[in-house]
Amino acid sequence: MDTSIRKDRIGDSPTSIRFTECRLPGCFLIEFPAFRDHRGLFVKSFQRSAFERRGLECDFIESFYTESGENVLRGMHFQVPPADHAKLVYCVSGAIYDMAVDLRIGSPTFGEYEAYELSAGSNNAAYLPRGMAHGFFVRSAPAVVVYQVTSEHNPVDDRGIRWDSFGAKWPQGSPVISRRDEALIPFLQFESPFQFDPEFVPKKDRRR
Repeated sequence: MDTSIRKDRIGDSPTSIRFTECRLPGCFLIEFPAFRDHRGLFVKSFQRSAFERRGLECDFIESFYTESGENVLRGMHFQVPPADHAKLVYCVSGAIYDMAVDLRIGSPTFGEYEAYELSAGSNNAAYLPRGMAHGFFVRSAPAVVVYQVTSEHNPVDDRGIRWDSFGAKWPQGSPVISRRDEALIPFLQFESPFQFDPEFVPKKDRRR
């Protein structure tokens, strides 16, 4: 059940951030505009107005990154309310098999997952709304993954579900994981506090 992308791409200009709506409601695969010359590479990785035109939450107030080696799997992590957040994830080195699981009760895709191929070479990202569990597997190491989130980390509200408990087919069946991730509860044991908002429909930005 890898990513199934709708043909709904926004922004034709080579300087525009392009959004492709994914199968899980509110999730987007994003392409950053990149400019390369004899000096190297310049990439625009965020533009508030582009996200706001889509009606996407983008008040990112905390940012961090991880560096991971070969066959590492991190996940599946999230924060529960009131510390839940939307998240923008991308690679600045290496490549990852990125994974989202819909935890929102009432969502048409509740309990389902979607995978995204993210890499530094592709200049792309995944945008995940509140109510998604997130994790990734390293396809090409070292993978440096940047996260921008709309709430600060709060250990009290930090949660997770086991990476192998929701039916996903990962690239590696015996990944390198942390003791903390090994001890996470399975999806079916998690009592979700997240609720799907049926009124939320991402805006169609008609600018060209």
